[in-house]
Order: sequence, then C-alpha cells, then structure tokens
Amino acid sequence: MEAFQEVAVSLPWLYPLFAAVLGACVGSFLNVCIYRIPKNESVVTPPSHCGCGRPIAWHDNIPVLSWLLLRGRARCCGRPFSFRYPAIELLTALLFLACWLLFPAGKAVAGAVLCSIVVCALFIDLDHMIIPDVFTVGGAAVGLALSVLLPSLHGQSHEIFALASLRSGRDALLGLGLGSALVLWIALWAEAILKKEAMGFGDVKFLGALGAFVGWKGAVFGMFGGAMLGCAWFVVALVWQKITGRASPVAPPAETPEGQPAELGLGVHVPFGPMLGVAALIYFFGAHRWVDAYFAELSALF
Repeated sequence: MEAFQEVAVSLPWLYPLFAAVLGACVGSFLNVCIYRIPKNESVVTPPSHCGCGRPIAWHDNIPVLSWLLLRGRARCCGRPFSFRYPAIELLTALLFLACWLLFPAGKAVAGAVLCSIVVCALFIDLDHMIIPDVFTVGGAAVGLALSVLLPSLHGQSHEIFALASLRSGRDALLGLGLGSALVLWIALWAEAILKKEAMGFGDVKFLGALGAFVGWKGAVFGMFGGAMLGCAWFVVALVWQKITGRASPVAPPAETPEGQPAELGLGVHVPFGPMLGVAALIYFFGAHRWVDAYFAELSALF
C-alpha cells in the first residue's frame, strides 16, 4: 500500500491516466454489448469484425485513436464507422476518470461498474426501447454484492468490517426495494388513470438496480430527477419539431403503444431508462450532498 502511495505522490498523473485508458477499453467492450446483447448474440465470439465480415485487426481496434487515424472508415473496405463508437469510448473514459478523481478506491471501482451499466442500458434503450435483464436483474445483484464487499459505496465505515458491510448491504436493499416499488406504483397509477401502459417493467427493474448502487435517496432522486430531465428533453425536441417542421437531431425515439415508430408527440412511448440512469449518475457524482441534506432536514421535522 505504501508503494502505491509513493507512486501516486511521485507520479500524480499515472493513476488517473490508467483509469481513463481502462475506461476507454471498457467503453470499446460496451460498444460490443450494446450492439450484440439485444440480438441475443455472444459478446465474446466472434471477435470484432467489420460489416463486410472481415475481422478487425488489433491495431485498428484501439479505442478512440483508431477511429481518428482511420478517419472513421474501415481499413478493409472503406465503409464508415459511426461516430458513436469513439463517443461511447470517450464517455466511458471520462466517467472512469471522474470516479477515480472524486472517490476513494473502493467506491471508485463500484462507481465504474455503475457507469458501465448505465452507459449500456442508456444506448440500448434508445435503440430498441428495452433494457435487458442483464442490466436490471444482473445490475441489482452486482450492486448488492459490491455494497457488501465495498461498504464505502454507501459511505459506510467501521473498524469492524462486517458491521460496515451489513450496513452498506442494508442501504443497497432499501435502494433496490424502494426504487422498484416507487416506479411500479407510479406506473400502476398512471395506467389506471390513462387506461393504457404508461411505463415499461424494465424501468421498474432498472431503477431498483440503480438504487442498489445509490441507496434509497438516490433512487428517489433518480425517479423524479429523471422525470424532470425527460420532460425537458421532450419539450425541447417538440418545440424544435414545431418550429422547424422536422425532427430534432437529438430527439428521443418514439413509438405507438403497439410498438410502431411514431413522430414525437403526446400519447407516444419514449425511453425513460436513459433519464433514470443520467439522474442516478448526477446524484452519485455530486448531487447527493444537497439531496441527502434535504432529506435530513425533512426527517428532522418529524
């Protein structure tokens, strides 16, 4: 441990650089997950390959850098690669770097896992209007396990590790239970009032998984903060559409209750998972200071 601290002092840029590079590499793998998991394909085999079927050489698969050097085109056939691939790699690199700079090692590791889950769920929901169980049920299981193994995730510390671990696990269970229940009851009430499905069950499970990482306060903030973000996104995109007569380039995808593509407007379904995930990360990376203080003042009143 002392050796690691000495390196951190003598080379303060080394560990943050490692976190960013690791994040970019993980982001490259997340691109594979985002593309293959909704298709029920293996994320391991076959190795990365171009749309023409030819395998991508390792030196053409370096996160971010290869896309820039190849100017966004495959070396083998010249077909373009979407800018989203390096964008996701860069986004994941920045999130991993933020985790390392802002949190102690244990919480940084758990935060990196949370960020990876959110990035995957976000883009899959945007593409397919679903959040696979591997990120909801699986994410909840991972969140509970990390909460027990890394009590600092929920701010728990004690000279007796087992006690801190139990308290952290309790916080994770509360977040999981309240997060799922909150979305479920809102969905049920909305369905009863509107006489149609208002929210997918994937969102219910996803907020529960997020709650396992950020606790019940983070789950509550994720629900209502996500709703505010979603409303703002929806309104801006709708105003753009009304003014320009064409869809906004960053408008959320929309579909009818029957699952058919539709123009953005009232009565259509739009993905809510991205908003839940973004709100949970906002809480995790800084908003918890104000949210927790608010709940503390609220509880003092009673």
